[in-house]
Amino acid sequence: MDFDAVTAGVLPGGLVSSAEVKVLICYVLDSVGVPVSATGLCELLNFEGIANIFEVSDNIEALSKSGHIICTDDLGENYTVTSSGSEIAKTLKTTVPLTVRDKACRATLNMLAKIRNTNETDIAITREGDNTFITCSALDNDKTIMSVKLLVTDENQAMSIKNKFIENPSDIYSQIIDLFTK
Repeated sequence: MDFDAVTAGVLPGGLVSSAEVKVLICYVLDSVGVPVSATGLCELLNFEGIANIFEVSDNIEALSKSGHIICTDDLGENYTVTSSGSEIAKTLKTTVPLTVRDKACRATLNMLAKIRNTNETDIAITREGDNTFITCSALDNDKTIMSVKLLVTDENQAMSIKNKFIENPSDIYSQIIDLFTK
């Protein structure tokens, strides 16, 4: 396989050919089974050291032009794999190391979960006099199913709570219900 990909920011074991990057994009989109943001995928694969951000972006565009992936929204941001892209993923997946495929899929699923969790929460950090409060709400179809307001020591603690809440709001909701019903 030719080493023809831009490799700035790619860790050892990452992808060094455009063909590998194309296969990985098809593989990830086929594996997760839902539309994925092109920007998110570019940043994610770059952050993980799997592929260069510009290389991923160029190959998403090339795969779209060739009909292996398609845009699913009017903004031109979210993509899903077509049947031909799915065939590429299944046929050529062994050209990309298993560890790279697994790492990319796991990171993509984590990104999608965080996006979903962010959309299912409403968090406000407010100041009332000298006090800092955080209000964490869990939503179901824009309907508040739980809201908790906490007095915190400062905005750093509020941000820590916010990040923890966004990680898994349904788990926190379940734990609160368990505490109240035991």
